[in-house]
Amino acid sequence: MAPGSFRFEDFSLDVRDRQLKRADAPVELNARYLDALALLVRENGRLVSKDRFLEEVWRGVPVTDEALTQCVKTLRRQLGDDAGRPRFIETVPKHGYRFIAPVEWVGDEVAPVAQAPAVAEAPGRYSWAQFGLLGGAGMIGGGLAGVFIGLFYGFGAAPEPLQTGVGATSVLMVLVCLSVVLGLIAGAGVGFGVAAAGFAPDRRWLWSIAGGAAGGLLTGAFGKLIGLDAFNLLFGHSPGAITGAAEGALIGGAMGLGAWLSGLIPGRRLVPSFAAGGLAVGLAAAVVPLAGGRLMGGSLDLLARQFPESQLSLAQIGAVFGETGFGPISQTVTGGFEGLMFGGWVVAAMMLARRLGGLSAGKTEA
Repeated sequence: MAPGSFRFEDFSLDVRDRQLKRADAPVELNARYLDALALLVRENGRLVSKDRFLEEVWRGVPVTDEALTQCVKTLRRQLGDDAGRPRFIETVPKHGYRFIAPVEWVGDEVAPVAQAPAVAEAPGRYSWAQFGLLGGAGMIGGGLAGVFIGLFYGFGAAPEPLQTGVGATSVLMVLVCLSVVLGLIAGAGVGFGVAAAGFAPDRRWLWSIAGGAAGGLLTGAFGKLIGLDAFNLLFGHSPGAITGAAEGALIGGAMGLGAWLSGLIPGRRLVPSFAAGGLAVGLAAAVVPLAGGRLMGGSLDLLARQFPESQLSLAQIGAVFGETGFGPISQTVTGGFEGLMFGGWVVAAMMLARRLGGLSAGKTEA
């Protein structure tokens, strides 16, 4: 047996040449599974958590628990092991795995631990600083989305006689400012909700969706409460059916799904991440008007009808789709556009924060 190998029973694992042999006959394993076996063998007798597999073997590529289960199943098959009566790999339910066979290091040097080329050094545990970085990025992404949504409604909502006048400019600026403020608030709520999934012990994809939904629900409920109080204070009455908790929960949950999907993209590229987040949230947002809810466009239309003396009108947008007023088709299409912008910018901003901060996508979404 060549020096520089781990030996257990009649197997030898050469971590430098990346070979597993049984009685000098090669045992076939792909690179990822060989890394997993090397990690288990080097930690012989000690628990290797699911988090460590995600961090050191998959290295930034988020995967589900099923992928790790399949990896261990393949290792057991190639080693001739039995999960019910293990000789090599023992399962520690809900925590991870442990290599239990006696291991001998064959070589003149100390057995490699952190220096093994197959496995990267484990990064630190998910911290409050990382949570703040990702949540803050989500807030910034929401603000950027607000710019584009505000411009869209600003150019489309000014009354015809004011399209080229000072009034149109005022409508545009007010809607952009309003959209940016709302985007910052919604982005913070959903972004920090999704980022909180990093503290979960496992199934972070599920916690990402749940965290986004919770953040969206709280943000939507708070925003509606403040909005209704403001209108009652200023005008003596308010439109009761503006965007609220239910819409926020749906959009936030879709955002969590989009954030997880973006983590499956190799290299954390921003344009595909924007597409993943935008499509997930855009589809959810398009469903809101069909279910009787309202997003920003529907809420603006409701305000314009409740306060007819205002200079706000979305009839021009409805006319593009052949509707009189801002009808269901207009609300569905514009809702999808709002979701595309909001989901795309928030997820892209969080992905950029991960890349710049050196965070593993699997740490928060896997």
